[in-house]
Amino acid sequence: MRLDDPTTFSRVYDEHHRGVYGAAYRILGNVAQAQDVAQDVFVKVWRNPSKFDAKRGELGSYLRLMARSRALDLWREGQAAGRASDRLKLVVAKEEARVEDRPAPMAEREDERSAVRLALRTLPDPQREAVVLAYWGGLTADQIARRAGVPLGTAKSRIRLGLAKLREEIESGGRVQAPRAAMPGLAAAA
Repeated sequence: MRLDDPTTFSRVYDEHHRGVYGAAYRILGNVAQAQDVAQDVFVKVWRNPSKFDAKRGELGSYLRLMARSRALDLWREGQAAGRASDRLKLVVAKEEARVEDRPAPMAEREDERSAVRLALRTLPDPQREAVVLAYWGGLTADQIARRAGVPLGTAKSRIRLGLAKLREEIESGGRVQAPRAAMPGLAAAA
């Protein structure tokens, strides 16, 4: 039997595709996956017809064995993925809920953000720009200096003075207690 002949291959497909599909479906229980396995089996046979040796057994048995083998591989992959997903769910369930998922802390954070926004409005434009670029833009003092076209020392002074005025404004408003050490939490509050 010449499986590389299109006419012969077509006849073999017509004769065995249901058995190949059935073998895969019994293992996977999924129509789409079983169809994919059947297609894989026949594509492999078409690409390498010499792998089938009629002396070792009947063609139908060979095709169904290939389908079962491929279906079991897919089934095992699904089982491993399911176990990994279950482990991930357990890890996530043990973690504390995010701040965004808890109403009280979320409301507090919004109050802090509002206080920072209001305080930022009181700063002179150069200081406000320097603070915003440093904390929310992630730029270094050197990058801010180049961007503004000012010396590095001027950019550093603008950031330092801006932070000091922000701290003063926020503390005098009594709404948010700003940290003393260069306001590291400022980026989180915006």
